[in-house]
Amino acid sequence: MMDATVRADFPILRRAVGDRPLIYLDSAATSHKPEAVVEAEARFYREANANVRRGVYRLSAAATDLYEEARAKVAALIGAIPEEVIFTRGTTEALNLAAYAVGEARVGPEDEVLVTEMEHHANLIPWQEMARRRGARVRAVAVTPGGELDWDDFRQKLSPRTKAVAVAHVSNVLGTVNPIPEIAAAAHAVGAVVVVDAAQSVPHMPLRVGELGADLVAFSGHKMLGPTGIGALWGRAELLAELPPFLTGGEMIREVSLDRATWADPPAKFEAGTPPIAQAVGLGAAVDYLQGIGMDEVRRHGRELTSLALAGLLDRPYVTVYGPLDPAARGALVAFSVDGIHPHDVATLLDEEGIAIRAGHHCAQPLHRRLGVPATCRASFYVYNTGEEVAAFLAAVDRAWEALA
Repeated sequence: MMDATVRADFPILRRAVGDRPLIYLDSAATSHKPEAVVEAEARFYREANANVRRGVYRLSAAATDLYEEARAKVAALIGAIPEEVIFTRGTTEALNLAAYAVGEARVGPEDEVLVTEMEHHANLIPWQEMARRRGARVRAVAVTPGGELDWDDFRQKLSPRTKAVAVAHVSNVLGTVNPIPEIAAAAHAVGAVVVVDAAQSVPHMPLRVGELGADLVAFSGHKMLGPTGIGALWGRAELLAELPPFLTGGEMIREVSLDRATWADPPAKFEAGTPPIAQAVGLGAAVDYLQGIGMDEVRRHGRELTSLALAGLLDRPYVTVYGPLDPAARGALVAFSVDGIHPHDVATLLDEEGIAIRAGHHCAQPLHRRLGVPATCRASFYVYNTGEEVAAFLAAVDRAWEALA
C-alpha cells in the first residue's frame, strides 16, 4: 500500500463528515489536491501573477516561463514534446476541440465517426454535433456482456467511410481498459483519426502517447491531483498543423487585418485569449507530485485497492458488479448496484458514515441503457486511499443492505 506520508499531504482528508472521518471514494469525478499543488497555485498569484506571452517586462516573462514549464512537465509525463500539448479547460473542452477541428478538416457528407457504447457524454455529444453540422453519421460500437469492446462489431462497422474513431482509454463506469494500440492500428488502416478520452487513464497509469498509437489524447488536471479549469489535448504535430482552431481571438494569430487572419503555430494556434495560467502552474506541481511517487506505483496501488473492492463486492450475493472481473483489466474504479435499492439511497446511507461514493448515470446514459439499469453506484480510488477505507466501504454497503432490503 502507499506510504502514509502520501495521505498526510492532502489537507482535506483531515476534515470530518459529521462525527466521522472523511473516506473519499470519488476520485474518478475529481481528485483531491496535495498541499504542494495548492501552494504552487497560490504562490503564482502572490509572486508571479501577470499575463503570459504579452509583456516585455520581467514579471510577464516570469509568468510565461512558469506556464511553459508546466507544459513541458505535462509533455514529459506522457512522453510527448511540449509543442504537441495544448492547454484547455479540461477533457470536455479538449474533446470538443478535437471533434470540431477533425470535423472541419476531415469529415464530409456521408462520412462516419465511430464511438463506443461506453463513452462519457463528453466523447459522444461533440461528435453528434459535428456530424449534424457536416452531414455525417455517428455509429456506436457495442459493448459485450462482460463490459468489453465488441471486436466483431468494431471490425464490421469500421470502413473507408470512417473518418474518426473516438474511444475512452478507460471507461468511467465499467473500468474497462480498452486496447488503444490495436484500435488505432485498425483505424489508421482505413485512414481514420483516433481520438482518445484519457481522463481516467493519464492520472492512474504510465502512458506514452507514442506507444498508444492515437492521434489526439484528452485529459483533465482535476482528476490527477491538479486544479479545476485546466486540462490538455495532445496531438501529433503534423495533425495539429493541419487542423483549424476551435477558438479564435488574441494570442493565437500570426497576422491580422480587417478582413482576414493567419494562425500561429501550435500550440498557440489552439490557445486563444488568456489561458488558465495559475491552473497550469498547479497542474505542473501535480505532475511533479505524481512523478515523485512514480506512475508504476500509482497504477499498482490503484489495482490493489480495486482488487480488494472487487473481491468484496463479488462476494456479496445482493451486489451486481459491472465491467471486467479481472482487476488487471480495469482502472481504479468499480461500478455496482445493490438489489432492490436505488443507488442514490445507497450513496446517502454511506454518506452518513462519512463515505463519499458516486451514484447516478456518471454522464454515460447510453451505457446504462445497455446495462439495463438507470443508474449505478461507483467507488473509485487514488493514491491517498487505503485498504482500511475499502474495508470500511464494504462494511457500510452491508449496513445499507440490512437497513433497506
